[in-house]
Amino acid sequence: MQKITTQKQIRALFWETFPDLPRRKIRDYSGAGTMYPTDTRCAFCDFLDSLHRGGMISDALADRATL
Repeated sequence: MQKITTQKQIRALFWETFPDLPRRKIRDYSGAGTMYPTDTRCAFCDFLDSLHRGGMISDALADRATL
């Protein structure tokens, strides 16, 4: 697999890898915005960490990537 260089590529691969995770955002605790459910956010963090440890993404991309 080739190296991933953009956040868009990370998100696409994440949703392709985990198609059954909830994509619907929920209201955050302050009521001012929305966020993904905890299971989805935790899975994304673990996924991002595995890409970084596997050398698929750079340190800089791992630091700035968000779902």
